[in-house]
Amino acid sequence: MSMRSAILTFSAFLLGLVACSEPTAFTSTWKAPDAQVVSAAGKKVVAVFVSRDESQRRAAEDAMAAALTARGAQGVPGYTLLPGYHGGDPEAARARLKEAGASGVVVMRVVGKEQQVTYTPGSPAYYGGFNRYWGYSWGAAYDPGYLRTDTLVSVETLVYSLERGELLWASTSRTTNPKDINTLVNTVADADSKEMVKQGLLAH
Repeated sequence: MSMRSAILTFSAFLLGLVACSEPTAFTSTWKAPDAQVVSAAGKKVVAVFVSRDESQRRAAEDAMAAALTARGAQGVPGYTLLPGYHGGDPEAARARLKEAGASGVVVMRVVGKEQQVTYTPGSPAYYGGFNRYWGYSWGAAYDPGYLRTDTLVSVETLVYSLERGELLWASTSRTTNPKDINTLVNTVADADSKEMVKQGLLAH
């Protein structure tokens, strides 16, 4: 394999790593002005993923509940308490969740999905003398530029206190190239929890 081929192969490998990553960035966050520090340890928190696709909802709520449990709470998938629920009476839903002993609910909803195409131009070889470079460059012209398409998924996360019936925290985030619903939920949940700790809402 020539040096140029080796460089191109390695560059393609690095590009693949970048394309498979799932970085999440916040586009907005909000915290209730009177919200006190909350400890999730031992508390039952219901995970709700808003989707009319029941299989997607269940997969997402299982992942959300697992993420909540991993952070010290007792995560409960919403479909186990509100099976087949797609809206309806909010008071009845809240009463059912409180009856189950839940103190809070985390709601996630996909609010946008878009494709972003990025072009990266090739990098020319540089030589000290114009004459020497000019003659060589036209005989070995090559442009390793490439196009990359990224999928950006925007997710809204809302954290409610069932005891108060009020919103405690909200965020809108954007995740790049999530490979599946579980990856999306876990990536967003991790970013959300870190941000809530940073903002003084969630105890360490």
